[in-house]
Amino acid sequence: MGPLYRMAVACGFTVMLAGTAQAEEWKEVKNQDGIKVSLSDVPGSDYKAYQGIALINASVSKLRALQEDVTGACAWIHECKLQKVLKHEGNKTWTYSQFNTPWPVTPRDSVLLITTQEGPDGSVTRNLEEQPSYIPEEKGYVRVTEVKGFWKMVPKGPNQTEVTYQVHTEPGGSVPSMLANKFVVDAPFNTLKALRERAAQTP
Repeated sequence: MGPLYRMAVACGFTVMLAGTAQAEEWKEVKNQDGIKVSLSDVPGSDYKAYQGIALINASVSKLRALQEDVTGACAWIHECKLQKVLKHEGNKTWTYSQFNTPWPVTPRDSVLLITTQEGPDGSVTRNLEEQPSYIPEEKGYVRVTEVKGFWKMVPKGPNQTEVTYQVHTEPGGSVPSMLANKFVVDAPFNTLKALRERAAQTP
């Protein structure tokens, strides 16, 4: 066994162990109606990251089209009030969204940079990154300060796709912990459930 081979094996084990350790940080909190929701602590943040996974009876291309209809997507995104495209350039899209919040929390708005990547396996990943200073703040809304996450759609059959929706958000301002803890479960679950229903209704 040569030194290069030994190094490659060692690196492989390191990557494998690192991946396992990272995966173990997720704790499943809900598994219902074919949708699994897990949460993870984020160092330095008071808010947990969420991950929702569902198998949806629709092609990747159909689900991608539903997501790229930015205005229409507001109907199935949890607590979305308004959503529009600010700019589109190549594989990058900037969007503006407003979200309903329960009293006494001030409604939030968000500016996302969405970068779309296609995988060799037919998968599509849409990376999400908050751009809070991209446009001036809107009166009556607190701007979300940070979003990091992604949508990933992986084909599992001719008309079946595994969808992963994973996000960590710093909502800005003050949010009671009870509401924050409820949101990180409701957001992925309700969004994936509504997306699945919309896909079933779309020819």
